[in-house]
Amino acid sequence: MTETTTVKLDIMSDPICPWCYIGKAHLDKALAERPDHPFTIEWHPFQLNPEMPAGGMDRRAYLEAKFGGQQGAVKAYAPVVEHAEKAGLKIDFEGMKRTPNTLDAHRLIHWAGIEGRQTAAVSALFTAYFVDARDIGDHEVLADVADGIEMDAAVVRRLLESDVDAQEIRDRDAHSRSMGINSVPTFIVGGRHAVPGAQPPELWAKVIADIEALD
Repeated sequence: MTETTTVKLDIMSDPICPWCYIGKAHLDKALAERPDHPFTIEWHPFQLNPEMPAGGMDRRAYLEAKFGGQQGAVKAYAPVVEHAEKAGLKIDFEGMKRTPNTLDAHRLIHWAGIEGRQTAAVSALFTAYFVDARDIGDHEVLADVADGIEMDAAVVRRLLESDVDAQEIRDRDAHSRSMGINSVPTFIVGGRHAVPGAQPPELWAKVIADIEALD
């Protein structure tokens, strides 16, 4: 019996991206059905709104400006609601009051990765934003998220008050864009094959099967 090949799965994502939330749920379902899957996962920063003010902005004003009014926003988000429900996910759109700048959330994901808690951080941020409607641009919220995944909240709070790793996050975001990535989620399998969008679990099952067939 040969050992399964380990394959890197790089994921470009933003914790306020609903399609990233849905895409992760689909991937999680596929991986849960195959606990011996070959993937080693790393999350990479991609800001949907890199020009967002540091303090974020009123969510309704943001959506109406982006989609040309309330009806445009409702129409744009209808597919999100449909696909989230199919994936068994809860999203509290009514509770969300602000659209945050996610630079600091990405910094938290980066620091969590150093401690081997990166995917836990991504999951916790999705829950905080989409389920609990919390402002994940707020440093106290981010420190609380860190505490919830057994990181040192006091250390995280001090780091957030500095600009540590902020430029690295911007540079990594820019690098992804220079590769031609212009939307998230984008999954890169084995450093070669880009899989854009919130793909269904069945696709990931096929990818895993194809990888195993090469062993």
